[in-house]
Amino acid sequence: MLREHQMKTSYWVAAACLVASTSGFANGFKPIEIKDQELAELRGRYVMPGRIISFGVVMSSTWRNASGDLIGATTSMQIQAATVKPQFYVSTYSHSGNGGPAEQGTGSVVGGAGLAGTQGINQSVRAAGDGNSAYNNIAIDVKEGSHAPALVPAQGQALMAGQTITGSSAAGSIAVSATNGGVQMAIQANNNQGSAIQQVAQGGLLQNTRLLGNSNMVSNLTQLNVVLNNNGPTVGALDCNLNQLTALRSLGY
Repeated sequence: MLREHQMKTSYWVAAACLVASTSGFANGFKPIEIKDQELAELRGRYVMPGRIISFGVVMSSTWRNASGDLIGATTSMQIQAATVKPQFYVSTYSHSGNGGPAEQGTGSVVGGAGLAGTQGINQSVRAAGDGNSAYNNIAIDVKEGSHAPALVPAQGQALMAGQTITGSSAAGSIAVSATNGGVQMAIQANNNQGSAIQQVAQGGLLQNTRLLGNSNMVSNLTQLNVVLNNNGPTVGALDCNLNQLTALRSLGY
């Protein structure tokens, strides 16, 4: 009887130890809450080193007034493993409209002084006229491939640090400059019709349009092109990782 009691006692002690150890093991997989301060330091998604094999930026800004006169510019940059020095190239363009009389903008937009000082992505359209159309857009194209795409021959004028490339037409003037560690495209429309600015710098993107006249068409476009190397983990390696997770699920985790 004493031996049987000792065996039962040993059994319950072993069971208690097993439960305690299992409980501690489960706590290791218990999700924890991340503080807002830590989340504030995160930016997007991260990829493994060497995974990005090609990265490109294309920016364009245009302004067309009521008479059909147009002014605009495009700037682009592409980086690959063989790239020695990243370089933006700028092309300005213009078009003459129907030659109609230019009207003077009479609108007034107040406030908004703090828009240029924000971080991250800033898009705004402020209008004080009729029949206007303004378009701010950001496009991100992410693809996978075994090799980087062929480099497109550079078009336009190379933009050096501290340099400004300008263009003008009956619609207004445009200035593309390398400033604040990035690129800025600014349009000043003639006849007090308004202004537009687009800037990529210091980890942020700014697209602002200010309309004071009538029947203007304005666009600010930025596109990011990313190619990721698809020579990642094999299917067998991924299955192995999934099997390990499945084993944990069977234990109740």
